[in-house]
Amino acid sequence: MATQTRGQSAERRGGSGRAAKRDRTTPALFTRQVAAELRKVIWPTRNELVTYTAVALVFVIIMSAIVLGLDAGFTKLMFEVFG
Repeated sequence: MATQTRGQSAERRGGSGRAAKRDRTTPALFTRQVAAELRKVIWPTRNELVTYTAVALVFVIIMSAIVLGLDAGFTKLMFEVFG
């Protein structure tokens, strides 16, 4: 016995392999849905935003320094090996 799943029925899922024709929404409905979703977002406070930005910048600076150091080290090593 086949197990039935949520979503489309087996008759609609099977077929010629083409994507099913989707219902289109109007631009006004789309805009209302976007606005409704944006109201649900929990926006960071100014303090959180400053903290997150500082952490990201410090991380990028540290990673850049590591890559710069490795690049300089490998360059020096290559000049030592190959003259």
